[in-house]
Amino acid sequence: MRLINQVPARGARLLLAALPFALLLAVYMTASTLRLAENADDKLLPSIGQMAQAVQRMAFTEDPRSGDLLWWKDTGASLQRLGLGLGISALAGLTLGVAAGAIPLFAAPLSPLLRLLAMIPPLAILPLLFIVFGLGELAKVMLIVIGVAPCIARDLEGHARQIPQEMLIKAQTLGANTWTLILRVILPQLLPRLLISLQLMLGSAWLFLIAAEAIASTDGLGYRIFLVRRYLAMDVILPYVAWITLLAWLMDFGLRRASTRLFPWFMVGAR
Repeated sequence: MRLINQVPARGARLLLAALPFALLLAVYMTASTLRLAENADDKLLPSIGQMAQAVQRMAFTEDPRSGDLLWWKDTGASLQRLGLGLGISALAGLTLGVAAGAIPLFAAPLSPLLRLLAMIPPLAILPLLFIVFGLGELAKVMLIVIGVAPCIARDLEGHARQIPQEMLIKAQTLGANTWTLILRVILPQLLPRLLISLQLMLGSAWLFLIAAEAIASTDGLGYRIFLVRRYLAMDVILPYVAWITLLAWLMDFGLRRASTRLFPWFMVGAR
């Protein structure tokens, strides 16, 4: 049997999926043990026990100054900014994508504009955002929107143009006007793709959020990482990075499950 035709069973798939993580953990623990054996005060590769103590201190012990549980305060602040930014980006991207992909009169000015906006590096204009919107929450949210919305809009624009013309012509023959076409024909085709676009942009959205929090914030996961880096507190930084990764994975998993439940016909076609 050719290798390309060999499909692992469910148990084997789970084992193969866990194998890279087990290898990475083993490599890290070995390297950490060797470094700590040479220098017990080494901060670059803290042990699992040291990171567990840091998590206990950050997540379950009140901060002496503020009385807050810093881990959960940072998580709540970051998720609020990220959720708001992705929500606005999804709405703006869907609106612009439909307009540019389905209505030729709007496509003429919008399509070149979206291509241009999608090419602008959002981090390059971060100082400008702080000047225009201030150092509060709005600038952080707008960085996510500017970085994510044009890419979503371009993706949806392309898929809107792939809708068969026969389908649109048939709907118009049956008496559908522009709004009916958008609501009954175009949107049902684009909504499942919107969830996929959000999945693809999750990594970028987290990057923009952490960059904004690192420069101008008083809380948030990115703020905490850049705050403790000056002390080389890797026992805090590494758990925070792992926590961000887990949150991103959970968001991706939630979007995949939502796609499967809400649009099973689309997911079957995509496979």
